[in-house]
Amino acid sequence: MPTTTLHRHRWAALAVLLTAEAMNLLDATIVQVAGPAIHAALGGPATAIPWFGAVYTLPFAVFLITGGRLGDLFGRARVFRIGVAGFVLASLACAVCGTTGLLIGARAVQGAAAALVIPQTIGLIRALFDGDELAKAMGSIGPVMGLSAVTGPLLGGLLTHALSWRAVFLVNVPLGLAVLAAARLLREDRAATRPRLDLAGTALAVAGTALLVYPLIDPAGTNWWLLAAGAALLVTFGFHQRRSAAPLVEPSLFTHRGFPAALAGSLLFFGATTGLTQVVPMQLQLGLGADVRTAGLTLLPLSAGLAVSSWLAGTRLVPKYGPRVMFAGLALLTAGMLAAIAAGVHAYPWALAVCGLGMGTFTVPFFTAALHRVRPHETGSAAGLLNAVQQLGGTVGVALFGGLFLSSGTATAALGLGAALTVAAAVAVLPLSSRRGR
Repeated sequence: MPTTTLHRHRWAALAVLLTAEAMNLLDATIVQVAGPAIHAALGGPATAIPWFGAVYTLPFAVFLITGGRLGDLFGRARVFRIGVAGFVLASLACAVCGTTGLLIGARAVQGAAAALVIPQTIGLIRALFDGDELAKAMGSIGPVMGLSAVTGPLLGGLLTHALSWRAVFLVNVPLGLAVLAAARLLREDRAATRPRLDLAGTALAVAGTALLVYPLIDPAGTNWWLLAAGAALLVTFGFHQRRSAAPLVEPSLFTHRGFPAALAGSLLFFGATTGLTQVVPMQLQLGLGADVRTAGLTLLPLSAGLAVSSWLAGTRLVPKYGPRVMFAGLALLTAGMLAAIAAGVHAYPWALAVCGLGMGTFTVPFFTAALHRVRPHETGSAAGLLNAVQQLGGTVGVALFGGLFLSSGTATAALGLGAALTVAAAVAVLPLSSRRGR
């Protein structure tokens, strides 16, 4: 194959991978604005609204690492295609569901399919590129992830207003089919040594996490004993990982102080920010009677602030000041949430813009510092675990913030919790700012 043609082939294959990644990550947030409209159409208890998002990110989070192992075993391009096909079918099922229960089930299948797709991206990019081209290709993942996360609620609002809530899911069908048609550009790749699947560890992680999240949806309920059961299963999972001959994560990741700090910071930060983008549309639509387009557009200043601050942090602030920039970002995020509490809903546009500025200012130095001391053989496990904890944080945030709003009828308690989580995140990531922790 001529060099020019090979070059175009590789970048076209990268576009296929990034489209699939954007499609899967976008669905983690796209129903946050559409949720009340879905509930109005399908009926059922109001507590189902947070589940429309949480039931997607929960299997997405807990199956991410297992999805990576399946790619090692059976070939990353093959598992990628299976995941995309499953995602398309689940999206179609979501679009035609006639009851809340069926939609929640189809969303869970969507999340599990996404967990097959996302872990293959890095391995397939490494199989396509090397040298300087590899660095450029890998550098494209971060902006795609960030853009997908922040445009989800806006796109969900606009599609629901212009067409129907079903369009939120139907948009995945032509995109997914195009990805499948172009997946022939991908080069098959698998691990040099075949790892074993830790099915027991996966089952413990799934059950423990589900039991932790379920009571958070309805904080006024009587199911708090499930929290203890979930915590016990996750502790058992930890002991199992230490004894397992084929653990889901590299145990050596926890021997240096910085990585556990990064996991704690990721859980707290993404719990606060994903919960924020859940509770604002709920308050506007359920509390104030705003339409779905207004709810989506209200989040636009947050998206704009995140885009501007991500660019500024990556090009100017982090090269000059290093990981200390994280704390400026968390301070801005806290200030934006407190301003929203103090000034009320009329201050949301500028308060959310401040929150967006804080989010972008934090995430760029955070991910750089989180993986700074990770060794080459730990990279895949570290990236998978960090991504899984990010999705888990989002799941907890959606469940907890949505539950607080439904039980109190106001966003004040949820926003106060968000500010507290942000302060806790600042304490958690302190080791990342020191030379020793990094």
